Amino acid sequence: MPPSIVAQMLRTGLYTAIIGRSVRYYQSTGSTMDDVAQWARDGADEGGVIVAETQNSSRGRLGRRWISDSGNLYFSVLFRPTADELPLLCPLAGVAVARSIRQVAGVYPQAKWPNDITIDGRKVAGILAESAMSGNRIEHAVVGIGVNVALDVSSDPEITATAVSINDLAEFPVDRGELLRRILQHMDALYLDLRRGRSPIPEWRRWLDTLGQRVQVSHHGVNNSGLAEDIDENGNLRLRQDDGQLLTLTAGDITLRSVEGEPIAHA
Repeated sequence: MPPSIVAQMLRTGLYTAIIGRSVRYYQSTGSTMDDVAQWARDGADEGGVIVAETQNSSRGRLGRRWISDSGNLYFSVLFRPTADELPLLCPLAGVAVARSIRQVAGVYPQAKWPNDITIDGRKVAGILAESAMSGNRIEHAVVGIGVNVALDVSSDPEITATAVSINDLAEFPVDRGELLRRILQHMDALYLDLRRGRSPIPEWRRWLDTLGQRVQVSHHGVNNSGLAEDIDENGNLRLRQDDGQLLTLTAGDITLRSVEGEPIAHA
């Protein structure tokens, strides 16, 4: 059996203060999100990471299916954030993933609000954050990341037009261990910055291609259309409706629309 991507990563060296204090690798599991949540309940320290080669019960936002074939990158990270830090974990992870793809693959990704990384409008990575509360106290948060490194998008009609793999765009086989190492190191640096009061939002805003586009958002069963004007300090979308009113929306089901009004992407 070839060495795991964690072994490949550790050979190069993972120089972090919090993220990656402990790393576990599974050849196959149900969901790294569930595994890390259980690890947290068992008392694991913040920064623990679980990486899997394949998952058979993986999920994206709103319970959507996430294909977890071998050859890609699937992992989840344990955080024990404050209430102020919690809403910034997804933007933080988005910045880390976008930076790392750019550095390792030499292609320029963009972020799509609220949790996708895209290249030329097609999804290359997704981010999912879940938290557990005890009363008003945050017990833990788990951030899961899936990156299409070698995914054969032509094998599934559901994703052929909406997803893409890094290898196809880079035109060479990307080193998954190096990509994982870069993402974890960037997450660590950004999380340390966040603890010092420096938000990832300004940089995340620069990666976003959603801003300035006309979008339709289904939010708690209500459809809203307008211009994606900005994001606030917590990463919420500021939508300028056609009647001029400004709505602030938390992560919802968003469909981007072109000037002609035809759907061009879907979260």
